[in-house]
Amino acid sequence: AQYGDWPNLLAQRLTDVKGAQRIAIDNEGIGGNRILHDGAGVNALARLDRDVISQPAVKDLIVLEGINDIGWPSMPLRKAPDGSTRENPWAKERVDANDLILGLKQIIERGHEHGIHVFGATMTPYKGANTYNESGESVRQTVNHWIRTSGAFDGVIDFDAAVRDPSKPSEFREDLQTGDYLHPNAAG
Repeated sequence: AQYGDWPNLLAQRLTDVKGAQRIAIDNEGIGGNRILHDGAGVNALARLDRDVISQPAVKDLIVLEGINDIGWPSMPLRKAPDGSTRENPWAKERVDANDLILGLKQIIERGHEHGIHVFGATMTPYKGANTYNESGESVRQTVNHWIRTSGAFDGVIDFDAAVRDPSKPSEFREDLQTGDYLHPNAAG
């Protein structure tokens, strides 16, 4: 079956290059994953050895993480069946830009220790998502700026620039998102 997520599309593009070296792409992405705290699965720092470093012949790593670290502590929760308000279990796990940058630096350092090239991917826009707030947007912008300009990564993939609305850079282009203002659609 053909999958439309970006790792599969990247694999297809690379295999379509005539004369290119044969490679494999191992997609270890977890929806809802975070860099610093567990969420939908173990956090990226804790699973890096298992999912990347221990895999045979890994040469490159693309890191696209952080938006859930920013958004989950602000996530509004549905009311409980009895109508009471639920407490957000992630509310005390707020992060700032420095927290995320330090986590990304650890991933870079650990990858480099094992001869792995580490590519940083900017976080995509999320204004309109139910987890959005202005302070989180400030964190996203700061971390994205660091990803683009720090020189810490071996290269940068600018997902933000590829999918943002040029007239509203905090938002996805309408035609590139799924309707939740957080995830890209197949075109995105």
